[in-house]
Amino acid sequence: MSANVSKQSPFAWSLLLVFLGTAIHLVMGFSTELSVDEAHYALYANHLAWSYFDHPPLVGWIQWPLVAINAPDGILRLIPITLWIISCFLVYHIADQLDEYCTHRTLFIKAPSSNNPSYAGLAAVAIIVFGPLPHVLAVGLVPDSLLIPLSLGILWMSLQWLKQDGKLSFHQWIGLGLLFGLAGLSKYTAILYAFAFAFAIACLSVPRFSFLRQSGFYIAIAIALLLISPVLLWNAQYDWISFKYQIDHGSGGDWLWRRLAAFLGIQLVVFGFLPILGLWAYSRMVGFAKRPFVSILLVFFILPFSVFAALSGGGGLPHWTSPAWFCLAPIAGVGLAQWWQSGKRWLITLCLAVQGTLVISGLTLVMTAGYPIASQFKTNPLADLYGWRSASTRANLLVNELKASGIAVQNWTLASRVAWYAKPTPIFVLDDRQDQFDLWFGTLPEGSNIILLNWSEMSFKLPVGEGQFRTCRPLDRLRIAHLGHALSQFELSYCQGWGGKAKPQREALSLRP
Repeated sequence: MSANVSKQSPFAWSLLLVFLGTAIHLVMGFSTELSVDEAHYALYANHLAWSYFDHPPLVGWIQWPLVAINAPDGILRLIPITLWIISCFLVYHIADQLDEYCTHRTLFIKAPSSNNPSYAGLAAVAIIVFGPLPHVLAVGLVPDSLLIPLSLGILWMSLQWLKQDGKLSFHQWIGLGLLFGLAGLSKYTAILYAFAFAFAIACLSVPRFSFLRQSGFYIAIAIALLLISPVLLWNAQYDWISFKYQIDHGSGGDWLWRRLAAFLGIQLVVFGFLPILGLWAYSRMVGFAKRPFVSILLVFFILPFSVFAALSGGGGLPHWTSPAWFCLAPIAGVGLAQWWQSGKRWLITLCLAVQGTLVISGLTLVMTAGYPIASQFKTNPLADLYGWRSASTRANLLVNELKASGIAVQNWTLASRVAWYAKPTPIFVLDDRQDQFDLWFGTLPEGSNIILLNWSEMSFKLPVGEGQFRTCRPLDRLRIAHLGHALSQFELSYCQGWGGKAKPQREALSLRP
């Protein structure tokens, strides 16, 4: 009986970690307003289409049932929370299977006994739970939130290929095709994980490329292509606008070494040292040379991470690598578990303490809108999570009162929240950058009168002058506070006689209270 309890303890501890993380996510999800990306992708569900300007459609499709019934923000966030739970389960399962495979196929690592069960799954889950950025993705639904469990599913299929001596069953090939198709409907970077899988099974096949003789391989490709066909057809209709945007977006600006250095430093902060420590521990305790198949599975981390690191010199966002870090977690978990069981625990404990402190501190700052630290800086990025519902509601009232053509902003990041909380009022972005709002609402007709919304944390000069509005008259100013502390303010103006020339200026008067 005691042996059975001992065997279950790693899973029980994993459940406890996931439960605590989920509880925190629920509190955050029901306490804060949608971020810019969340609102943008939630709007996809309001404007159902086969694809969109910047991303494939699945992030919108999956939200449509809840958006259709006007579910509150907290309910919408149950989707990314559920995806995070599924991802944690997959990480645990893959790590446990990988550890078991290593143990049964080799004699180089310490085999677990009834009194000393495998902690690889628990260690892998701890890597995720004690990483700051995964909690952000667990609350806000973005394409990466979908790609994470799908990429883990593809990694799991690679492990099955290894365990089954270079073969997958017919049903597994169908499942793989569905995984690839859904991943392609989630984010274009899913192609990196498709390449990783192809590389892995090519290296693990005996003879090499034996998968080309399996009919299931072609069935999987057909299923994947069928699923992503709406994206291709939509882009063909719109002159491949998404691909052009992503190529330009991914290339960024001028490539600089300092951007690469900053990117790598940020990666260590937002994902923590545990996965790197686990990888190092694996190399020391187990050794990649003794188990080359593990080195091959690392392609699921190395390939996408290397691509995004290379692109980061021109600019990039830290969450782009999230699926890669989740795919690294099972391998790193095996290393941490072996190290822990060998008695080398102090460094793991230190990393857990440091990362746990960072996670708790970060979540506390979110709930307090950055107080008291944010007051010491010029801008408060956490002010972004509060006040948009009030400002959008007020702007909507003014639109109806003055019979204006809609609401205008001077940057798309301002438009997303306003469009979400002021729906169905048209939102116009007064810049010369093409974006999704041009497809949804078109351009503001010349001569139009509009309610212009300006925000203190990203403010612009009033667009008055040749080719712009004839006049702009301030109407209202909303001061936003949270827990008794001032955060930001919104300024609403009535602008008349649009001249048709979008020319925003970043040099704005500060509206900060």
